[in-house]
Amino acid sequence: MNEVGFHRAAAAIPPLRVHSPEFRALCAAISEGALTRDKDRIAPFDMLDLIRRARLGALRLPEAAGGAGITLRELFETVIHLGEADSNVAHILRNHFVLADRYARRQDSVKAHSWRAHVADGALFGLASTELTSPKAGRGGALQTSIVPDGEGYVLNGTKYYSTGNLYADYIVVRAQTPDGRTASVIIPSTREGVDRADDWDGMGQRLTGSGTTTFTGVAVAADEVIFDAENGDRYSATFPQLYLTAVNAGILRAILRDAKGLLRSRGRSFYHAPAERPTEDPLLLQTIGQIASSAFAAEAIVLAAAAALDAVSLARDASEPSDNLALEASLAAAKAKIVVDDLTIRSGSLIFDVGGASASKKSNNLDAHWRNARTLASHNPSSYKALAIGGYEVNGIPLPNGSFF
Repeated sequence: MNEVGFHRAAAAIPPLRVHSPEFRALCAAISEGALTRDKDRIAPFDMLDLIRRARLGALRLPEAAGGAGITLRELFETVIHLGEADSNVAHILRNHFVLADRYARRQDSVKAHSWRAHVADGALFGLASTELTSPKAGRGGALQTSIVPDGEGYVLNGTKYYSTGNLYADYIVVRAQTPDGRTASVIIPSTREGVDRADDWDGMGQRLTGSGTTTFTGVAVAADEVIFDAENGDRYSATFPQLYLTAVNAGILRAILRDAKGLLRSRGRSFYHAPAERPTEDPLLLQTIGQIASSAFAAEAIVLAAAAALDAVSLARDASEPSDNLALEASLAAAKAKIVVDDLTIRSGSLIFDVGGASASKKSNNLDAHWRNARTLASHNPSSYKALAIGGYEVNGIPLPNGSFF
């Protein structure tokens, strides 16, 4: 792995921003060997250490708190570039950025100061929320994971799945419930006694995200590590994490374009009946590259437009202004973005083999990883349900779903 030029004390440098030479160097380091890591199931712990040193996780914190104070539009642009470098690494950071915004950045959080300091120092947060015992994905309800009062603190027990990022995280936010029915977020170090992070995710794509099982057995929790849910939460709070997945797919599309161009330039022969002797002059292959390039451009533009809508929500909430209508518009924009970007990325993941020919399908190249990763990300919340909800809203004014999977 190449050394990159930002190995300085974390507290002495601001987080790396998307158009800086240092960020480009970071992406180059992450990109190197990404397809090999995917093929051989090599967990990218070293890549996450680079991200800690670069303090990318603090990008959204105010400058006065050690962050860069960037907009959501710039954050999602950052995610797209990380997704191009390695979609696993970009996806691993999803829960961190969502939780940093929710618990560390916003000034109205009573306990934000402590978590803000950890994020500013480069610490990464994971999430343990989903339970396979829940009959409806994304719908609120009773949690099996419990926090029971014990002296001045609590004891945490439970099992979570789809724990993306926990394998690499310094802290884990755990969704749990008290015996009297109150729900809360418990924020604890990932290495605390009784916490077990299993790397048992066996999906066909996004293989290295650590999206498996996290088990909590008799974990001691201090009182100040528990944040009980407010009675009135933000409307459409799931728009951020859903658009994040779409941004990663937009990054995969950029990677498909990069690798498709590399394939075409490396081809030394073509079919005897091809319209040109040199593959790089073949109009059919050039047309395919043009299609992929146009899709990559469109995908990025769509994601950033939806991110701008999210910025409007964030600004309103920061100013304690009404935000429900803005949140609805942002949710609608993110849903539309997903439908288009997922389709463009998945189709482009197939087109790359039209550019490279049969030799491109060799297992050693692992180029199918782009399609597998995009297809896996797209499956988190199916586009068919998104399109149905959008149609119901556009025609009949039916409110969009407000759960965690829309």
